[in-house]
Amino acid sequence: MESSSAANATPDSASVAQGTESSAADTVVQYVVLRRDLIDTWPLGSVVTQGCHASVAAIWLHKDDPDTLLYCSPPNLDSMHKVTLEVKGEAQILNLVDKLKASGIAHKLWIEQPENIPTCLATKPYPKSSVSSFFKKLKLCK
Repeated sequence: MESSSAANATPDSASVAQGTESSAADTVVQYVVLRRDLIDTWPLGSVVTQGCHASVAAIWLHKDDPDTLLYCSPPNLDSMHKVTLEVKGEAQILNLVDKLKASGIAHKLWIEQPENIPTCLATKPYPKSSVSSFFKKLKLCK
């Protein structure tokens, strides 16, 4: 069992080099946020595809970022962590985008073309402890 001080520690350079993390709070995670209104009206596969587009785009746009490199490293490929959440609709996802931008949280808002519909967003991978507060009020997508 970890002590409380260890649970709040950031990964040391040895654990990062090995592709491991020191605690669950520092697990590198990617957040994906879908619109509930689209989940209820679009085919499920179409909504899942939107989330995939946003996830891949966010990772590619930040492919040289240290957290992204750790997230996508060979030792971690089979244990990636994603949290898939939902917002009610377009107004809520755009509000979340504004909050993330204001705080410098890198993300990709996926806008489906040619309809120009903002469908979902995904963050670049981050240590969970550094971004979880932005998503704590959102529901898990079910």
